[in-house]
Amino acid sequence: GPVLLFLHGARWNVSGSAPRIERMQQLGFSVLAIDYRGFGKSSAGLPSEDTAYEDARAAWDWLAVKYPGRPRYIFGHSLGGAIAIDLATRVSDESGTIVEGTFTSIPDVASTFKWGWLPIGPFITQRFDSVSKVAKIGSPLLVVHGGSDTLIRPELGQRLFDAAQGKKAFVLVEGGSHFSTNSVGQAQYRNALAELFSLR
Repeated sequence: GPVLLFLHGARWNVSGSAPRIERMQQLGFSVLAIDYRGFGKSSAGLPSEDTAYEDARAAWDWLAVKYPGRPRYIFGHSLGGAIAIDLATRVSDESGTIVEGTFTSIPDVASTFKWGWLPIGPFITQRFDSVSKVAKIGSPLLVVHGGSDTLIRPELGQRLFDAAQGKKAFVLVEGGSHFSTNSVGQAQYRNALAELFSLR
């Protein structure tokens, strides 16, 4: 069956992502979830953009060795979506990329969210500029967003989707928040995976 590299968001670590990981397993994936260096259990704020990208790439290459011949997918939630998009532009052996509740760039998040859900300090250097990269992705892209996401507005997900060039789908989960979309939208996920990636 398909293998999924799971890239979590800024509020979580692997253990905090357990329910979401379990739901991806229920959708038929074998899941590898990673923490980013200097991030997760130990420190607050944003991981270094470059080392997060490196960590995702290392995990991806490890999966290729561990599961040769099995289709591999990239999944990222929130900040993890930016890391997923970066990885998808750097590799050519992914079967597809899935992002949920993610954004065009960190400065766009800062300008749409008044209360600052991350410390403002790192914004200057850590841009996580997904919108400039997404057109370079060579595999089908599934963009999922909660209609009631107040942390990362649905229109940022929509703008990211609009910038993508290849085979793609946008799923708006009505009533889904930044944290509940994955569970509320499970049936929509299943349908989208079947339609876009032919996963049953």
